[in-house]
Amino acid sequence: MNNIQFEFQPILKNEIVRLQPLKADDFEILYRIASDPLLWEQHPNKDRYKRDVFETFFRGAIESGGAYVVFDAFTDKPIGSSRFYDFNPDDSSVSIGYTFVVRDHWGMTYNHALKSIMLDHAFRFVDKVIFHIGAVNIRSQKSIERLGAKKVEEREMEYFGEAKCLNYIYEIEKYDWIKRKP
Repeated sequence: MNNIQFEFQPILKNEIVRLQPLKADDFEILYRIASDPLLWEQHPNKDRYKRDVFETFFRGAIESGGAYVVFDAFTDKPIGSSRFYDFNPDDSSVSIGYTFVVRDHWGMTYNHALKSIMLDHAFRFVDKVIFHIGAVNIRSQKSIERLGAKKVEEREMEYFGEAKCLNYIYEIEKYDWIKRKP
């Protein structure tokens, strides 16, 4: 067995975003963002905008020990969330996901900056990062492909407290990530 330890919740920041470890009292901050039904229109669980459904999602985020509130570094306003999960030292891998960003930050550099800083951090500890993306979530699939992720599998998966759904599994290898960096 590999003795690697993964640092799940350091404060991460770059010139675009700042990631702060999620705390239980961040619920209302994130729910204000997540209550927009259009955030979830391509997600397998289209009801996450509902308070009771989001409460389950949030509980899973807290219990994961790897979740963040994401802030716009320019305005210092919260814009979403993401998390590290499923660290596997034997496979030298960790997953990044459960990401959502407020709609007025879509199509800009925020998601790219968020995933980039998380990938940079992850590759200090592991050789592979995995993404589980709903089969109907075309927007997220295209976004992760632009970062260099490759689809490697299709699998029925269950999110925390939610029904099973078809997901596409994407991976980025450390070597490929480093090679893409300027």
